[in-house]
Amino acid sequence: MREITYRDALNEAIAEEMERDPRVFIIGEEVGYYQGAYKVTRGLIERFGPQRVIDAPIAEEGFAALGVGAAMTGLRPIVEFMTWNFSFIAFDAIVNSAAKMYQMSGGQLKVPIVFRGPNASARQVASQHSHAVDPFYTNVPGLYVVYPSTPRDAKGLLKAAIRDDNPVVFLEGETLYNQKGPVPDPSEDEVIPFGQARIAREGKDLTIVVWGRPYATVMELANELEKEGIFCTVIDPRTLRPLDHATIVESVKRTNRCIVVHEHWPYGGPGAEIVDRIQKEAFDYLDAPVIRVTNLDVPMPYALNLENEVIVNKARIRRAVDAVLYRK
Repeated sequence: MREITYRDALNEAIAEEMERDPRVFIIGEEVGYYQGAYKVTRGLIERFGPQRVIDAPIAEEGFAALGVGAAMTGLRPIVEFMTWNFSFIAFDAIVNSAAKMYQMSGGQLKVPIVFRGPNASARQVASQHSHAVDPFYTNVPGLYVVYPSTPRDAKGLLKAAIRDDNPVVFLEGETLYNQKGPVPDPSEDEVIPFGQARIAREGKDLTIVVWGRPYATVMELANELEKEGIFCTVIDPRTLRPLDHATIVESVKRTNRCIVVHEHWPYGGPGAEIVDRIQKEAFDYLDAPVIRVTNLDVPMPYALNLENEVIVNKARIRRAVDAVLYRK
């Protein structure tokens, strides 16, 4: 086990899978000679050459569709969006082609493709560059949606995504790239399966479900609450589609209280899906309503002080904890 960054964990996963399988290639804006906008593809063009690390023009619809076609013919493309905000231009390739081709061909055509890149807000990049796209893509049958919160999960889940025969939307927290954490040595070839949530810590008083950027905030708050005599179970779903409902529901049955924390708007999305599943399968176990803590329901402002108010933060999470525990 070594301590490496989220960025380096992704880089290792791509390099190892390209080494393992000659069908794997990566395409996107500045992934080659510039080494990637966030340096995730650093060193790959020197190692694998420009035919497998392909610099694409600023044309997301074009290179995403090219990737879908390549996957249909037996290759295993990784399509990098410089940011998931730009994937809206490629919505047709992702939603109308990649997600539906297996069903529309009667199972004759598989689409083993990974769409990946930074997701959600960064720092002062304003409303058009701050979308958390989880709700859009989790709504689409035929897509897997993966959202790792730690370097170890980033590497293990990306390796699983590249090997999978289905189209995968792989979301990387835009502010997580410098985060460090323990990651197994490459010789271990750890591949983390989809649909298995990770219980990051266990406690008897409250279940907190969280993914992406807010995960670190929740873990910090859970440590503070423990000193106050409140013991939280923290669950990171890892994959939002498929979603490990069973682990979440079983935890709520033990703790009798739940909050769901995520960095996108409150209306709809996987957070609402989790709450719906809890109220259907664990209603009789609840001692308080389930609360969601989200970004505020407004486009992201540019001003830093306003951005800090809009993004889900520790103060709002703590207020939700107090509410479900009837502390105040």
